[in-house]
Amino acid sequence: MRELVFALEYEPGCNRVADALADHPDARVRSLSLHATAEQLWRVDHATGTPDALDAIEDAFLTSDYYADCLVTADCGATQTTRVLDRTDDTLVLYSTWERTPTCTSVPHIALDHLGDGVLFETQHEGRHYTWRLIHSGEGDVAAFFDDLGAAVGECAQMEMLRTAETMAAAGRHDEASSNLSPEQEAALQAAVEHGYYESPREVDVSELAEHLDVPRSTLTYRLRRAEEQLAKQHVTGGRVTAEPPASI
Repeated sequence: MRELVFALEYEPGCNRVADALADHPDARVRSLSLHATAEQLWRVDHATGTPDALDAIEDAFLTSDYYADCLVTADCGATQTTRVLDRTDDTLVLYSTWERTPTCTSVPHIALDHLGDGVLFETQHEGRHYTWRLIHSGEGDVAAFFDDLGAAVGECAQMEMLRTAETMAAAGRHDEASSNLSPEQEAALQAAVEHGYYESPREVDVSELAEHLDVPRSTLTYRLRRAEEQLAKQHVTGGRVTAEPPASI
């Protein structure tokens, strides 16, 4: 089995959920379950945030021009049903089912076409960044998957490969040369260290560092957070996942 992790960074106006999350930086949405067949998709999502953020996220899911994970920006004519399973002051759980039309396309359906049946999906959506984690058999054509995904996404989002690896490292194996960070994450960490972001007190804030790197503040925050998460997990487990070198797409 192999793990494939990548992120889509949506441009404004291309994804209602991304727009809602961009307006509420402390909110996030993660999938509790996600299943797809050639004709349908079902998913349960767990959102956290302020009441205003949850209102915006709920509206994005319930609005008629948003279909769960559809990459077609125009109305594709699909039928989606979304129901609120639970709602508190800071959490929202949504169930969505989506019946495709011939013009519809999505990450899970492109994965089914190129990676075969039995693919497991896990997602996390923060701001305009939509991170996908796929577990697949290792068969199929990953390059063709990304080619079709890139064509479907078009100019609405940028793609970034974060990790591709065996799902389990060899017992006791520790590879100091492999950090499993993408080049963008490595660059963000290096710049943060060089410019004193991790000093106490800090010599530069995120906005200043983002301006130096000529990237949006949200993009830099996302890359640093993911890099820190990966390094923290590696430190706690005492090893790194054996992986192919990450690359940008």
